[in-house]
Amino acid sequence: MYLRTLLIVVVLGIVALFALLNWSAFISPTTLSAGFTTFEAPLGLILLGVTGMLTLLFLIYLVTWQASALMESRRYSRDLQAQREISDNAEASRLNQLQSFLEKELGQLGSGNLETKNALLSRIDDLGRDLRSKIEHSENSLAACIGEFEDRFERSTGGKS
Repeated sequence: MYLRTLLIVVVLGIVALFALLNWSAFISPTTLSAGFTTFEAPLGLILLGVTGMLTLLFLIYLVTWQASALMESRRYSRDLQAQREISDNAEASRLNQLQSFLEKELGQLGSGNLETKNALLSRIDDLGRDLRSKIEHSENSLAACIGEFEDRFERSTGGKS
């Protein structure tokens, strides 16, 4: 952009220098035709005025174009910021939903673990009772067998111990 601006300024400077160097030719009157009439006027001055007018129109167009581009850029920036906020809010909402889901699932797992633990402890207690009763039963059977063996032994020895 800087190079184009510099080129335009240089060209306008050359035109101004040319007009200054040839000022007497620019202001000398000439017979001119406008199609339906003829009149006398300085042709160089008219052409210089037209060139100045075109330059001014071009500058106005350029400023208008840059202003509209700047306004459009700002509008896009605002829209982008609004979309970014919507996206951030949606992401935060999804994160909150995920967090609540994970908390719920972990709570269910914790309560499930507690239920499983209680069931296992209850089962271990039942197995312990069953084991104790079987041990007592085995103990009673063993005591009866030993008692029977003692009785046989005493009968076979005849009560002499």
